[in-house]
Amino acid sequence: MSNPRKIRILVAKPGLDGHDRGAKVVARALSDAGYEVVYTGLHQTPEMIAAAAVQESVDAVGLSIMSGAHMTLFPAVIDALKARGAGDVLVFGGGIVPDDDLAPLRAIGVAAIFKPGATTQEIVDWVEATIRPKLAS
Repeated sequence: MSNPRKIRILVAKPGLDGHDRGAKVVARALSDAGYEVVYTGLHQTPEMIAAAAVQESVDAVGLSIMSGAHMTLFPAVIDALKARGAGDVLVFGGGIVPDDDLAPLRAIGVAAIFKPGATTQEIVDWVEATIRPKLAS
């Protein structure tokens, strides 16, 4: 396998949450790890995120949600991706997510949740273990 295609990841801040430091740190770490990263900035609607994901032909969408609206925003982004024919794009995220909400989020298709304290290396390792094999198939 010579020169594999770069993994493309969209990092987005859905909703009204204005805390973007973590999203910027993750976007930079993913970029430093060699991935193509698109950062959408603050206050994105699920439809805007899905549109950007399709336009940029990304392999995954990483959502940073610190507002507590994860049970609304994750499903809305997944639905918006499906509505645009991009239901195969992996959705993962990070932020303040109570343990009780992890299983329901996984059930609707969220591939991974990185809680406060997760390292950027854990996220990169997850990308390599989860997304890289999808590109080879």
